[in-house]
Amino acid sequence: MIGAFTALASQFPPPESARDDGLLCMGGDLRPERLIAAYSRGIFPWYSQGVPILWWSPDPRCVMPLEGFRLPARSARKLRLHPFELTHNAAFGRVIRACAAPRDKEGGTWIIDDMMRAYEDLHALGYAHSIEAWHDGELVGGLYGVALGRAFFGESMFHTMAEASRAALAGLVALLRQRGATLLDCQQETPHIMRMGGLMLPRAEFQAELARALAPQTQTGAAPGSATPEMDGAGGLFPWLPWGLVYSYSPSEGFWLARS
Repeated sequence: MIGAFTALASQFPPPESARDDGLLCMGGDLRPERLIAAYSRGIFPWYSQGVPILWWSPDPRCVMPLEGFRLPARSARKLRLHPFELTHNAAFGRVIRACAAPRDKEGGTWIIDDMMRAYEDLHALGYAHSIEAWHDGELVGGLYGVALGRAFFGESMFHTMAEASRAALAGLVALLRQRGATLLDCQQETPHIMRMGGLMLPRAEFQAELARALAPQTQTGAAPGSATPEMDGAGGLFPWLPWGLVYSYSPSEGFWLARS
């Protein structure tokens, strides 16, 4: 099965052949196998209703260094005084639908129904994850993305309450640090990301970081509460096993607690 996956990944053109705007190719489908193959090569889908699936590999690429992440001072103060409750994979469907809600007067969104179904399929397989931010029992912010090996590919985030998306991102960074991740891909530059330590990497540098993040590696010296056995080895359809754990955030301890 791994051989079939490798053959599927090889159907994508080389990322360096993308146009100046990052567009690499079009067509295909959003089956889990194709999505995982794309992400493993640093490629992601982004398109609108009524057009073919478009696949992108921008240069430069926005990433968030996990050790360089920093909250703006004002946000950090607010979150210390009024923290949100954070959860992992507690409401994936609600998060992706909130991210898909139109944010401009034209009412457009790139997270169309086919995209939502595709990422919900990845979530069911253990490769797509969400972090939720709650206030008084109400979902007020969150994010979702795809996890492969020691890489996490952030897709989108939302908030209906000030600082909620920053709280979710801080929670994700803490969880990825615990799991021994080395790459948090943000895809494209935004002021929101850059204010928190985002960097723009040339494609060649990004691809090298991605290759290191996807290489097999035995986890040692894990932080308290972490457990990453599913990162090691290969199995199933893909060379990277899905996360086999759900995490609960412990504010008093300051880290995520793993549970099956």
